[in-house]
Amino acid sequence: QVHLVESGGGFVQAGGSLRLSCTASGHTFSSDTMGWFRQAPGKEREFVAAINWSGSPTYYATSVKGRFTISRDDAKNTLYLQMNRLKPEDTAVYYCAADPRGSYSEHIYYLYWGQGTQVTVSS
Repeated sequence: QVHLVESGGGFVQAGGSLRLSCTASGHTFSSDTMGWFRQAPGKEREFVAAINWSGSPTYYATSVKGRFTISRDDAKNTLYLQMNRLKPEDTAVYYCAADPRGSYSEHIYYLYWGQGTQVTVSS
C-alpha cells in the first residue's frame, strides 16, 4: 500500500520560511515525477511545483517562482519544498503527489496523494 506523508507545515510570519517534506512508503518513486499542490479554504487545489524523476527540470507556479524550491532525495524516498519569503496568500493546506499520468500541473492526473499539511502565514 502506497503512503505519502507530509510534514513541516506550521505557523509563520510573513517573510519567514518553512521546509515541507513528503516521505513515501510502499512504492519507490525514483522514476516518477512528483509535485506539490495547495488548497486554500473555498478555493480549488492549485499547482505549486513539480520535479522530474531525474531531478531536472523543475516547474513552478508563477506565484511562487523565485521563492519556493522543490527538490528530491530518492535515497530517502523523500520530496521537499523549501518555501522562503512567505506571504499571507501562501496560506493553504499543502499536498504532495506522485506519478502523474498527464500534465504535471493538473492535480487530476496524479495517482498518489498525501494527507496534507497546513501552512499558515500571518501578516
